[in-house]
Amino acid sequence: MKQCPNCRNNLADYVPFCPFCGVSFGVARTGTAQPMTAGPQESSGKATASLICGILFIFPPVALAAIILGHLALSDIKRSVGRLAGRGMAIAGLALGYVGIAFVPLVLIIAAIAIPNLLRARMAANEASAVGALRTYNTAMVTYAAECPSAGYPKSLASLGQATSSQDPCQHAQLVDTQLAQQFPIRRGYRFYFASQSDTGGPRETYILAADPITPGKTGVRHFFTDQTGVIRFSARGAADANSEPLQ
Repeated sequence: MKQCPNCRNNLADYVPFCPFCGVSFGVARTGTAQPMTAGPQESSGKATASLICGILFIFPPVALAAIILGHLALSDIKRSVGRLAGRGMAIAGLALGYVGIAFVPLVLIIAAIAIPNLLRARMAANEASAVGALRTYNTAMVTYAAECPSAGYPKSLASLGQATSSQDPCQHAQLVDTQLAQQFPIRRGYRFYFASQSDTGGPRETYILAADPITPGKTGVRHFFTDQTGVIRFSARGAADANSEPLQ
């Protein structure tokens, strides 16, 4: 038994405060409570890392790391009984991490809409480039035939290119750029095929020129065809020919 020094009432030894006047005796009650750690607080490294990762929440893996580090930091701070600081940083990192994870479905939806549109735009640009190249070829064919009447149309597309060692205009007419003056030119996802012939054994009176996508459905959809008539035709269901629909 002990006596309250304030009101002089008798109290049990284990009572930490007087129930009559409320005076505390400074007696710690028994149990699992841990004493507060004395000394300066240390900042939690995990809380700091969580905040830094949270700032970079636009990257989903980093946002996930912010969430994990934030939870670990809060757990460490709670167990440290005052030794560790940084609860605010851990909570901020957690919040930013969850924001980043919440953005993932939105980003996926935007990507699902934007990527097909970008692919279609690229294929449309490739097709326009192929048609432009065919028009350039047709103009070059007419010019070549006029300058080389004994040959008619060129034997190969290389004859339309720049002069190298020969100055014969019928060998290197300099009518198209180097990229188009190849045996099987490739430009913007399309490969070009050319052939010319003579029905009489003299000058070549006819030619055919086709442009096909290297990867149908990815580098282009339509196949194109032209000949000595100068009409450009197309087909979306396979190789185009002289019977395909003319391009408007």
